[in-house]
Amino acid sequence: MILIAKQFASLRHVCWRFIPLLAIFLTACTFNQQLTTEKDGSITNPLWISHQHQLAKLTKFQTRGAFAYIGPDNKTYAKFFWQQYTLSNYRLLLTNPLGTTELELNVSPSVTQLMDREGKKYVNNHPTQMIYQLTGMAIPIENLPYWLIGLPTNATSFTLDENGLLKTIEYRQNGETWQLNYLAYHQDSQPKLPSRIELTQGKQRIKLKMDSWTLIE
Repeated sequence: MILIAKQFASLRHVCWRFIPLLAIFLTACTFNQQLTTEKDGSITNPLWISHQHQLAKLTKFQTRGAFAYIGPDNKTYAKFFWQQYTLSNYRLLLTNPLGTTELELNVSPSVTQLMDREGKKYVNNHPTQMIYQLTGMAIPIENLPYWLIGLPTNATSFTLDENGLLKTIEYRQNGETWQLNYLAYHQDSQPKLPSRIELTQGKQRIKLKMDSWTLIE
């Protein structure tokens, strides 16, 4: 109907520009309108639609596991702990094998605070930029609340596996392209949640291994 009714093209353009991020996450209909460049007809997959509805209910959770960042000038290996309080309020903790804090990031709607391995605290409103400036690691942190659980919010395109679970994401911004590969899922969780994700951008690679998930009502 959208293709035939050309007289509504202008109105559609205006509506799409102002779709709120919260609505994208909370409602499957609005979310599907945003992602029209999926590669394999994913949006209409009934398994994906059901799974997406389940994921959209998850706003508070915790996960822990292993983190690896491999770049041209920086290699970092750590244990990580992610706490999600709301969509815009979360905490990332990276610790070394001895349990010492390497990085602690606390994000809230009003301010972002980062503490480094020396205990120094920095305040900013741009978490991705702050992490890069202080550690040299480029991490698209603002998207992780969605990508960690397997939602392709803000993706340029995405694909699904045969079980209707997220398989790949392509994300382009500011001339850079991130590629996400979902390598494995926890089969005993409900809904099924990722256990291994790999992100690549140019010569940068991030590996996340989620050993456990805790969903909070």
